[in-house]
Amino acid sequence: MEPVSEFKSKSGFKRILSAMMYSIAGLQAAWRHEHAFRQEMILLLAGSAVALLLRISAFEKLMLIGVLVLIVIVELINSAIEAVVDRVSLERHPLSKNAKDFGSAAVFLACLLAAAAWAVVLFNRFY
Repeated sequence: MEPVSEFKSKSGFKRILSAMMYSIAGLQAAWRHEHAFRQEMILLLAGSAVALLLRISAFEKLMLIGVLVLIVIVELINSAIEAVVDRVSLERHPLSKNAKDFGSAAVFLACLLAAAAWAVVLFNRFY
């Protein structure tokens, strides 16, 4: 029999509640320790307010907010990668640099996608 992590042993409602608590703890830790996460959350809140006030379709509002949420999601994954790399070793290593650079590139691409989505929606609506 394969060993099972104690974190995987919960089932049903208890598992859902535990997962929610882990998620809240992750968001709190990201807010406390990650400057980029805080900046992107502020962007998400401000951008969501703007999107909701615009006279555009509900689908366009969803897309504008969705791409901002995507930035936050990718930032959380990037922060997780950085934390694991730093946990393994703080010494400089080309593979560690690659892992961190790949995560950063993913955030950058999510930002480009968000900028493109906002540009297309706003350009099509107002021009």
